[in-house]
Amino acid sequence: MINLKTRSAAVKDSRGYRAFTALNLILLVLLCVIMLYPFITVLAQSFSSAGAIKAGQVSFWPVGFNVDTYVAVMSNGTFWRNYANTVIYTVVGTAIAMTLTTTYAYVLSKQHLRGRGVLIGIAVFTMFFNGGLVPNYVLISALGMKNTMWAIVLPGAISVFNLLVMKAFFESLPKDLEEAAQIDGLGWFGIFVRIVLPLSKAVIATMVLFYSVAYWNDWFAAFLYLDKSELFPVTLFLRNLIAGASTTASEGAAAAGTTTAMVSSNIQAVTMILTVIPILCIYPFVQRYFVSGVMLGSIKG
Repeated sequence: MINLKTRSAAVKDSRGYRAFTALNLILLVLLCVIMLYPFITVLAQSFSSAGAIKAGQVSFWPVGFNVDTYVAVMSNGTFWRNYANTVIYTVVGTAIAMTLTTTYAYVLSKQHLRGRGVLIGIAVFTMFFNGGLVPNYVLISALGMKNTMWAIVLPGAISVFNLLVMKAFFESLPKDLEEAAQIDGLGWFGIFVRIVLPLSKAVIATMVLFYSVAYWNDWFAAFLYLDKSELFPVTLFLRNLIAGASTTASEGAAAAGTTTAMVSSNIQAVTMILTVIPILCIYPFVQRYFVSGVMLGSIKG
């Protein structure tokens, strides 16, 4: 019988394997550079002078280093109010989404449930068809959710993709655990809370990441349903800034003691960096659950 370890070592020592590994490494490095280049450029622009940005002199390194625009943006009360709104929308929306998604997915994972096929069909149907922009706007307005937080957090409370991934994960759990818990006197809710959820940390962490990033980056729902600037999330603040529909440039100019033209050229970069910092800080702690959570949830279809 051929020794598998010897065979594996021989394959790794072969010229073709080394060439394949080198090619993969080169492609991955190029991919990382392509993905990081825009972020690094924006980061460099945030610390550069407006004149250098307009002249196209900024690429990977700041030119004419300054932090005046950071001071101007961070002294803007509207920015921090919108920032706090984003945190609230993300936390509340993710909590609601996770509650609805986990409970719905657990119910759908039960083969003996009557009407299970209908419930799955309803969920899948919404992946391909929706009422459209105008009917959704009319519905949100009719329900009295316009200019409230609920117009942001409720319409996207259940992602069908996340629902199906969690359903598949729950179906992959050993049935003996639930049967043993039932023998010990636990009901379905007790089994779900005390047995299923503790075993689902990987997929739950992955779904929390998906939902939180979606809520944090969402600006279109606020653009449609919110008319009061004090309710805007920071992403809509940034969108208005980029679109030229905000007075932040003039406010920042007054705070920094420079001209509006000079500040407006790099204030967008500063706002972008401040907006993505929380996600960049949280992601490394959740990323280790990401691959395992998705893979575990895709064992069964």
